[in-house]
Amino acid sequence: MTSAMRRVFVDPGAPQRDAIQEAATWIRRGGVIALPTDTLYGLAADPFLADAVARVYGVKGRDADRALPLLAADAAQVTAHLGPLSSSAAALAARFWPGPLTLLVPAAPRLAPGVTGGTGAVGVRVPAHEVARAICAACGHPVTATSANRSGEPATADPDVVERTLGDRLDLLLDAGVTPGGPPSTIVDVTAEPRLVRAGAIAWDDVLACLNNGRR
Repeated sequence: MTSAMRRVFVDPGAPQRDAIQEAATWIRRGGVIALPTDTLYGLAADPFLADAVARVYGVKGRDADRALPLLAADAAQVTAHLGPLSSSAAALAARFWPGPLTLLVPAAPRLAPGVTGGTGAVGVRVPAHEVARAICAACGHPVTATSANRSGEPATADPDVVERTLGDRLDLLLDAGVTPGGPPSTIVDVTAEPRLVRAGAIAWDDVLACLNNGRR
């Protein structure tokens, strides 16, 4: 925990390099930061460091059997650190990334065990937000992206709410203003035959249409 969180303002369309580098440095050191995404604010930490993952659970007061989703800079970063995508996953990534589609893929052995919540799988997406993608790129690997709220409380698009509710538990808040909000990302399990795990911003019918087009 920290009692001296820094709040750094960042341009959502053209994020300042020094702000992105500061965020990446905190993450590489095992810190936990709040960052904007194309939906809500999220908590970013290094998913390959067990202590950092444990801190995320502590910040949220979250049960350890609930997996933590990840964000990545692009599909290439996903395959480099989590493994190759299946044909279905690759088709969905090409169609909907960057965007609010989370793909549930087999967990890479290097991931901290706490990331998967004991499921053996991990959700990942490439967000349609310059700041979030830039942080992933600066870190050189995907980062966690669970919503920036205490477990059981509403997720938020407002950085003021993040600071008020979690400020004493974070190292850094990257403030890009109020994020778009709206529905959460749609989650699709692609570890076997694709199936809907959580309805969200992308309609399941659109997911099926993409998959069916790829099979023709």
